[in-house]
Amino acid sequence: MNKHRDALQLILTTDMSNRAIGRTLDFSHNTVKKYRELVLAGSVDWPTINQMDDTEVERLLKSKRCRVETKFMPDWAAVHREMQFRGVTLQLLWEEYRLATPGNAYSYSQFTHHYRKFVGKLDLTMRQTHRAGERTYVDFAGRTVPYTDLQSGIEKQAQVFIGVMGCSVYTFLYAVKSQALPYWIEAHEHMYRFFGGTTQIVVPDNLKSAVTRPGSDPVLNRTYLEQARHYSIVIVPARVRHAQDKAKAESMVRRSYERVLAQLRHHRFFSIEEINAEIAKLLREFNERPFKQLPGCRRSRFEELDKPLLRPLPNEPFEYAEWTAPYKVGPDYHVRVKEHYYSVPHELVTSRVEARITSKVVELFHRGRRVATHVRSEEVGGHTTNPAHQPKAHRAYANQKPELIMQWAKSIGPGAEAVIQHQFDSRPHALLAIKSCAALQRLAKDYGAARFEAACQRAIQICSLTAKSVRSILQHGLDGAGRDDRPIQVNLPLHDNVRGSAYYATGGQ
Repeated sequence: MNKHRDALQLILTTDMSNRAIGRTLDFSHNTVKKYRELVLAGSVDWPTINQMDDTEVERLLKSKRCRVETKFMPDWAAVHREMQFRGVTLQLLWEEYRLATPGNAYSYSQFTHHYRKFVGKLDLTMRQTHRAGERTYVDFAGRTVPYTDLQSGIEKQAQVFIGVMGCSVYTFLYAVKSQALPYWIEAHEHMYRFFGGTTQIVVPDNLKSAVTRPGSDPVLNRTYLEQARHYSIVIVPARVRHAQDKAKAESMVRRSYERVLAQLRHHRFFSIEEINAEIAKLLREFNERPFKQLPGCRRSRFEELDKPLLRPLPNEPFEYAEWTAPYKVGPDYHVRVKEHYYSVPHELVTSRVEARITSKVVELFHRGRRVATHVRSEEVGGHTTNPAHQPKAHRAYANQKPELIMQWAKSIGPGAEAVIQHQFDSRPHALLAIKSCAALQRLAKDYGAARFEAACQRAIQICSLTAKSVRSILQHGLDGAGRDDRPIQVNLPLHDNVRGSAYYATGGQ
C-alpha cells in the first residue's frame, strides 16, 4: 500500500508525467493514468488522502476497475533480434505482427511499451538522465573512520553517510556511530538542512534501517516512512542486486574515498564531532573542485539547477519516534509497550495495534488510524488507563472510590454522610464497604435524594445505620413521606366486643 500512496503523492504534488511516475515506482503508466483520473474525478487533494487509513485508500483506488484484455504477446526476443538489422523499425515490426492476428493484437503504443519493458530487463548499461530537483541518492560508505572513545579508551569505527543530488552531484558526508535507525534518521536530518530543502524522491539502498522487507513492493521502516511524509518525500528503494539504480551514490562512494576519507587516514580522532568537523572542511573543497569536462563545479551546478527547485523545509523539525510490531489487544483492553501497559478503546479487544513511541508520548494506531495517546511512563509493570476506553460497567466500578463516595454523600446531606461513613468505619477494609455503599447509592437513585436523606436521619434515630435498615425505612414509608396529619388515637373506644385486660387476667371467665 506504500507504493500506491507514493503514486498518489507524486500525482498530486509534482508535475511528473504518468510514464515518469510509472518508471519511478515500477508501475504501468496506464495504472498511473487510472489513479490520476480517479483523484481528479473525485476532487481529492493530497492532504485528504494523507489522512486516510489503508482501507480508505484501497477503497478509493478500487472504485473503478480496469477492463482486462487478453492479447497475443509477441516473441520479444525475436523482435529484439530483428531490431539489430539496419532499417528495421518498431513500426515495421508492429505492422507485420498486426497482419498475423489483426483481431487480437496490441495497439502500437502498447507494442512499444512492452518492448521497452523487455529491453529494460536486459543486462545493459545505460547513461541515466537526471532531472533537476527530482532525486537524492543516499547510502553508507563501505569504509569507516576510526576514533578512540575517551571514556573507555577503546577504538571504534564511525560509519560515513553519503547523500548525492542526482542532477548536480552535489555531495553531503556525515559520520555517525553506526548504521542503526536513530543514526540513519539523524543523518537525513543533517542532509536536508545542508541542502536547504528536499527533492521529490530519495533513493536508498536496502539496509534494514530503510527497508524492512525488500522486493517488488518493498516495505519501508515505519520511522523512515514517517520522516519522509513529514518532508513530503517519496522513498523509492533501489532494487536488490541492481547497483545501477543508485549509480550516483556508488560512484560518489569511490570519489569520496579518494578526495575526502583518504585524507583522514593519518588523523587521530577522539569523537564523532571531531570527525564531522574535519569532513566539513574537506567536503567544502570537494564540492568546489572544478569539473574536468564540464564548466563549473558541484556547488555552482547545485546553485543553478537543483536549489531553485528544492521543496522548502517544514517549520517544525521531525521528531524521532520508534514503531513497534503489531500487538494483540488482550481482554483487559491494554497492550504492553516498553514494559508498561497502556489502554485502547475496549472495542479493539483481539485486534492488533501498533505503537509509536517518542521521548514523551506513546501513540497507538489501528489500521493506520490513531486510536489512543498516552503520556509515556517509565513505571515497569504499571498501567495507564484512559476512562473513556473502559466499558460502562468498568468505568462505574472504577469510580467507586471511598473519596468519591464520601463526596457524593456530602452532596446529599449530613444524614447520608453519617450512614456512608458508618459503612467504612464498621469494616476492617474500605473495599469491603464498596458493595453496601453501592446499594445505598441505588436507593438514593430510586427514591430520590430528599427521601434518602430523611431515611438516613431516621436510621440515625433508631441507631441502625445499615443499608438494610435504610431500605426498610424507605419501603415502609417510615421516612415520613405520604403520612397525614390526623392525630393518633391512644385509648380504645368502649364496646361490648372489646375485652379488657381483666378478661385475660381471669383466664377468660
